[in-house]
Amino acid sequence: MTALSLRRATEADIPFIMETERKPGYDQFIGCYGVDEHMAQLASPSFAYLIGEDDDGQTLGFVILMDLNRRDGNACVKRIAVASPEKGVGTPLLAGAVDFAFLETYAHRLWLDVVSGNLRAQAVYRKIGFIQEGVLREAALLPDGSRSDFLLMSILRPEWAARRG
Repeated sequence: MTALSLRRATEADIPFIMETERKPGYDQFIGCYGVDEHMAQLASPSFAYLIGEDDDGQTLGFVILMDLNRRDGNACVKRIAVASPEKGVGTPLLAGAVDFAFLETYAHRLWLDVVSGNLRAQAVYRKIGFIQEGVLREAALLPDGSRSDFLLMSILRPEWAARRG
């Protein structure tokens, strides 16, 4: 895997984001927005849309952070997706987004929820330092109409700082 860098998304990135979040199998885990919702969120100061690129400028994935302007410092990883799974992109993409949240905002706690059956994502989150806080029972409505638990996970600014050394 080549080096990955993050940059803020622009309106020109929305087609890539929408294509990526609609990849086969992603509907079970990450959800998707329409163009108008992406445009509104991209313009909002409470959101950060981040694009991961390799050294050649190839777009590899995206992360959407939200609630960045909350007074209590509870920000959320709303969505993360990679264009090509199982290529080692997810971990550095999320690590970069966590660094962004704690270096560029006043976030104290970065949280996310993950469908209980998404074991690959859970492994990535744990590798970055997220800790499971609880279970939101049958809170996820899957595309087939069934329900699943969401696992609630977070990382605190002091935990992130300790991991960085």
